[in-house]
Amino acid sequence: MNDDKLKHPGAKSRSNRIVSLDMMRGLTIAAMILVSNPGSWSYVYHPLTHTPWHHITPTDLIFPFFIFIVGVSIVLALKKRLQGGTARRGIYRKIFTRSLILMGLGIFLNLFPAFNFSGYGWAGVGYTGVLSRISIVYLVCALLFLNTTWKTQAIIGGTILLLYWVCMCFVPIPGIGTGIIEPGNNMAAWIDTFVLSIEPGQWVPEGFFSTFPAIVTGITGMLTGQLLLSGKEQSQQINWMMTAGFIAVVLGTVWGWQFPVNKNIWSSSFVLVSSGMALLTLAVLIFFIDAQGFKRGSHFGIVFGANAIAIYLLSHLIQPLITNMPLVDGQTINGWFMTTFTGMGVAPKLVSMVFAILYVLLCFIPASVMYKKKLFIKV
Repeated sequence: MNDDKLKHPGAKSRSNRIVSLDMMRGLTIAAMILVSNPGSWSYVYHPLTHTPWHHITPTDLIFPFFIFIVGVSIVLALKKRLQGGTARRGIYRKIFTRSLILMGLGIFLNLFPAFNFSGYGWAGVGYTGVLSRISIVYLVCALLFLNTTWKTQAIIGGTILLLYWVCMCFVPIPGIGTGIIEPGNNMAAWIDTFVLSIEPGQWVPEGFFSTFPAIVTGITGMLTGQLLLSGKEQSQQINWMMTAGFIAVVLGTVWGWQFPVNKNIWSSSFVLVSSGMALLTLAVLIFFIDAQGFKRGSHFGIVFGANAIAIYLLSHLIQPLITNMPLVDGQTINGWFMTTFTGMGVAPKLVSMVFAILYVLLCFIPASVMYKKKLFIKV
């Protein structure tokens, strides 16, 4: 989703990019890598962990931020192709191809590194996972953009959130009850037992039913992308984004009193809060980076964002070398790192976080090389 070059408001050339969006994409990927690779899972600061069930931490915002960015990028990329005269048949072919590639990569990561198919159901191999969810959201949102107006998209998004709320909170679950929202005991988990063949009482974080509200997260990104292409003055765009973001966070918080803010089931209130936060973040970045020209320090995010999916994959491919193989004095690299520095009296959580930061910097090396060589892998 890196082909979103366009003339942003106030720019003089179509070769310019919305630098803030590139930076936000890259920082989001860097954050994904950071929270996924602590020195030890036994020692992690609370903001760098996912909340066990209700409520959210900063880590819970990372995935919806990326899906929001996917939505924005869909508009910028497809609008450019449509204006450039690309045939719709070619656009559809590219959309389906990209979605299938993302799904295939998601299946690969679910099996890597053991590639042991025994014991895996469809939930473990095919549908679930970060890239698999991105592939589905991308496919649905891209098709919606090509075939509906922004008003229709907004209506569809709102309808999905309301219906999801009704299903989760007011439709009785056979043998469980009504309005039960507990791990493995809720409408989403119950439906997933049939669609994904998981055991009753179990649940997966990127299940089938919770993908519907995740699609709405992508729709909020698309609506933002269409605002960026609306021709309004940049100051107006920022004001609209700040206002909409604030309202979404407030509405989501209030809705959360009845339908808790919960990433695990991607609750409707979670969609509003996370999309609102994403809107506010992008608005602030556009103000400082694109409008005011404060681009110093944006290089790190831009480099990661240029090959976001490729670097995300790379971070998973090299992870077994760090965490599974005994390479230093019979210990894994992260185990040696933790033992060495905690033995010096450094707080274990601090050592664990420093290791995660070093892991991000390790991934930055190939990202930087690819960026300097203008090697952009579009997935």
